[in-house]
Amino acid sequence: MKNKGIIYILALAVFLIGTIEYIITGVIEMIAADLGVLTSEAGLLVTVFALAAAIIAPIMITLTINLDRKKLLMTTLGIFIASNGLMFLDLTYEAMLWIRIVQGASGGMATVVAMAVATRLVQQERRGNAIGVILMGLSSSLVLGVPIGTFFSGMFGWRVLFILIGVLSLVPLLIIYKKVPSIKEEEKAGLSMQLSIMKNPTILTALLITLLYVGGYATLFTYITPFLQATSSLSMTEISGVLFLAGICSFVGSKVGGQLADARGVKFTIFLGLILQGVTLLLFALAGVNLIVLILVLMIFMLATWSISPAQQLYLVKLAPRNPDIALSVNTSFIQFGFALGSGLGGLVISRTSVSYLNWLGFIAVGIALLLAAVLFTIRSRTETPMATKSL
Repeated sequence: MKNKGIIYILALAVFLIGTIEYIITGVIEMIAADLGVLTSEAGLLVTVFALAAAIIAPIMITLTINLDRKKLLMTTLGIFIASNGLMFLDLTYEAMLWIRIVQGASGGMATVVAMAVATRLVQQERRGNAIGVILMGLSSSLVLGVPIGTFFSGMFGWRVLFILIGVLSLVPLLIIYKKVPSIKEEEKAGLSMQLSIMKNPTILTALLITLLYVGGYATLFTYITPFLQATSSLSMTEISGVLFLAGICSFVGSKVGGQLADARGVKFTIFLGLILQGVTLLLFALAGVNLIVLILVLMIFMLATWSISPAQQLYLVKLAPRNPDIALSVNTSFIQFGFALGSGLGGLVISRTSVSYLNWLGFIAVGIALLLAAVLFTIRSRTETPMATKSL
């Protein structure tokens, strides 16, 4: 793959951003105790990050759409690095929420721009694989970032992790400065184009699928540590190991999903992922009976969920080939809305009932996503020319 080294450096940057977003899930109870808040309130640190990436990031992407992508990527990474340094300070819970908003906005922008740059550095027939590599960086934060962060937080404290990630983020920043060429949009774009995407029923349906399948995933995974504690006798160290295995599956899922989208098409990949995701959410109700079964179900759940994303991203890029930033920013917004929706509803569930009910809520969301996908792809298969391409 052309520019393979640069693609992996972009994936490294996204890996570090993803680690900062997801690290809360591994140390959520530790943070809650340190800040003197409830576990559901600590979950808001995930929610506000996701909301900032979903709302602020796409607005800023639109306002900066005609700027050099390299300069924008470096600027957003720089802000992200600085925000990590602030997390080391002994701040109040409210102040930390604001910092997480800054992290979400800057990290969300950097992730979108990194994916868009990746699609420009490879041949068109390799775009799915390139997006898969970038998303592999995101899923790698679950393979390495979250479980290792969970383990070392017990020894050094969770605040040190933010400083470490900030320092490590300087590496891709410097390499991007030296190796990534200047990239500008092929045509001028603005808010009207983004709104035209939102008005198209085909694209809007695809975005709703993103919202629901990610929401179904986040409902459970945001609170995966207390869920595993409630359904098993695992210690925190053992849970770190389970999260590591889960992360490997998400890593593999991102890579395989991109390759499968190029080889078999986005419809096949999305359908397969949604079916497996829904089935495993159902099986979580029985998994607590046996630890091996619980771990196996979690592995398949992660593999399925992360295989969907590159196919979904590629689908949107194909609908807006001249401005992939717009398509990716809108879809990424819905991904983050899904995280915010899932973590928010999950927090509501565990505050009112029990953590053991989270998988049922997730199953409902994924089931609706599967129905929407069936309707969308059936209608589009009867249409020779994609409506979205016409409207854009």
